[in-house]
Amino acid sequence: MNNQREKSETNAEAVIARIGERARNLYETRQLLCTEAVVSALNHRLQGGLTDAQATALAAPFSVALGESGCLCGALSGAVLASGLLLGRDRPYRHRKSMRDTSRQLHDAFKAANGATCCRVLSRKVRHDKKAHFQQCADLTAQAAEMAARMVLEKRPELIGQVDNGFLAKQQSAIGGTLLRLVHLFSR
Repeated sequence: MNNQREKSETNAEAVIARIGERARNLYETRQLLCTEAVVSALNHRLQGGLTDAQATALAAPFSVALGESGCLCGALSGAVLASGLLLGRDRPYRHRKSMRDTSRQLHDAFKAANGATCCRVLSRKVRHDKKAHFQQCADLTAQAAEMAARMVLEKRPELIGQVDNGFLAKQQSAIGGTLLRLVHLFSR
């Protein structure tokens, strides 16, 4: 019995790591911004029920620190949005307390790991170095996606069986990401 549980936990950790890497890839290839990448990675991988366009529309206003206000880190806001989507997907009114608790836990864990949740504070040391700033945001995007995935899977372990491994395995290059971004921009 312990072997089965250990295998399940190892599988969950592998999925969590792949979710983080996929969010990072979506951000690094400039297909999506921080919040959008986190919401998209979690929604798609754990079958949140939103189309890619809906996930982007939901997350876009939160990207770049709440619409470029500099307040809440976009990666953290994406983690909170996606966790609410996944935890509240079935019977949301019944799970509201759990969703609020998870939101607080994500906030507290993110702050403990990074010292702040405010984008201006997080980026203070790197804001004058575009490359370092971009890399820091990519790292925070992956980290926030992993934190949210871990918390969601702890509360909803049955979602591990719904993982879209094909999508998790996708990794675009910067050129591929640019082409996909252009396709999205000019379609519709």
